[in-house]
Amino acid sequence: MFIIIIGLGGIGRNLAAISVEHGDSVVVIDQDEDRCNEVIEHYDVMAINGNATDKSILEDAGIDRAHALVATTSDDAVNLMTCWLAKKFNVPNVVSIVNQKEHSDLFKEVGVHISENPDELVANRLYYWSENTDLHQIASIPGGTIFQVDVDRNAPMIDHEILELEVKDFVFIAIQREKGDLIIPSGKIRIREGDKIIVFTKKEAEKDCLAVLNRQLKSSA
Repeated sequence: MFIIIIGLGGIGRNLAAISVEHGDSVVVIDQDEDRCNEVIEHYDVMAINGNATDKSILEDAGIDRAHALVATTSDDAVNLMTCWLAKKFNVPNVVSIVNQKEHSDLFKEVGVHISENPDELVANRLYYWSENTDLHQIASIPGGTIFQVDVDRNAPMIDHEILELEVKDFVFIAIQREKGDLIIPSGKIRIREGDKIIVFTKKEAEKDCLAVLNRQLKSSA
């Protein structure tokens, strides 16, 4: 894949590293020359020092042959304008961070895949984890999160069938038993102490999902 990354803050730099690790061809654009120089010292990328809202800069980056463009700056105006230009160049996959929620609709109107305020998302997840020490995030995917919950001793739903669980905006993907057996669960599977349950939940329902699962799978003692 040929990917253009806009912005070399923490997210952009990490995205560049991940893309290189996956064998992608990567071009990064940033207005800070020092950031550009630093990233090419560490990763096999092409770095362009300039403003990504400038059509000529995007052309220098190879926008006409890019498979994806990802805007990661802290300025929604820059991200939106860059994404709009990318759409004009018919880039198949255009993705952006949205720093202020009230701007989300503008990006959606342009047809951009968005990830809302990353600092807020991280802060919320850290708070949930502070309340749920046995919660292990496995993956974050568009629209939701996959995580693992460990079933406590004396949890209310031990020895109950999955179909007896109160379910709200989440699905069980798998259960790993203490001996290492991996089970693709049906409604008739009974929950056991020590089960590690892999769950998918919608992003907007994550907090409610954790509350429901904690009530049923964690010990109140």
